[in-house]
Amino acid sequence: MIHARRTGLGWVFVLPFLLMFVVFYLGPLLAGLGMSFTDFRSTDVADVLGVDPVGVQNYIRLAQDEAMVKAAVNTLVFVVVCLPLTIGLGLAAAVALNSGIGRLPAAFFRLGYYLPHITSIIGIAVAWKFLLEPEAGLVNRLLELIGVQGPAWLQDQRTALPSIIAMTAWRGFGFDMVVFLAALQGIPRELYEAAEVDGAGRRQRFWSITVPQLRPVILFCTVYSTVGFLQFMEEPLVMTGGGPLNSTLSVSLAIWKQFGVGNYGYAGAAATVLFTVIIALAVLQLRIGRSR
Repeated sequence: MIHARRTGLGWVFVLPFLLMFVVFYLGPLLAGLGMSFTDFRSTDVADVLGVDPVGVQNYIRLAQDEAMVKAAVNTLVFVVVCLPLTIGLGLAAAVALNSGIGRLPAAFFRLGYYLPHITSIIGIAVAWKFLLEPEAGLVNRLLELIGVQGPAWLQDQRTALPSIIAMTAWRGFGFDMVVFLAALQGIPRELYEAAEVDGAGRRQRFWSITVPQLRPVILFCTVYSTVGFLQFMEEPLVMTGGGPLNSTLSVSLAIWKQFGVGNYGYAGAAATVLFTVIIALAVLQLRIGRSR
């Protein structure tokens, strides 16, 4: 009787989460998967049963769509560049704070580095858009003081995506820093003291003690950041709209635009591919990380 009551009470607490998961996650996921095999458009909302199945035509169309292929390349470049940059900055900041640099205002530095991560991405993107304005932007004004003519950062295909990458790395490294800092403070000091007695220098201690001890945390930050970066959308949406000439178009932004024009079936196929890639990369990273 008591066991039955406890089981029932457990379901009472679990049921709200299960309902939210089914309604907001599993349901849309299955709906998107189903739509990806149809020609479902916004005009078919009134007659959902009237849509025609198209098999894998939407997936074939993805590979032939130049804009979608460009978005995939942009997303790949974004992840490959931004991931090590963000983790590297986070680790460097954490090591600096943990070693005693700025010990008195340590809380100030931690808050200052972490604050951009918890600030609205829309607000930050708007601020950076104004900072990078070619005529009145603060960045080009400062460059003028040293005699350098700044480029049109967000209007030039060569600098638009790097500008967004720089903003994203600046905003995101604070999270990694906090995680790394907590892990660094958990490493026993005796390990460093013993290595120092053996004659190991600072660089040797870092690569022989710090990095191996941080390996699980590095794996976590890598997977977490990869999943987030593969879905980046707000930054190009606010700062460039995906331009110029799709040079900053991401897969998520391309999917959002397809939903906006009513191509639900096609957008569902693209979303399914993106979801599959995210899961596959996360599993691959976890397997590689745990095997070492």
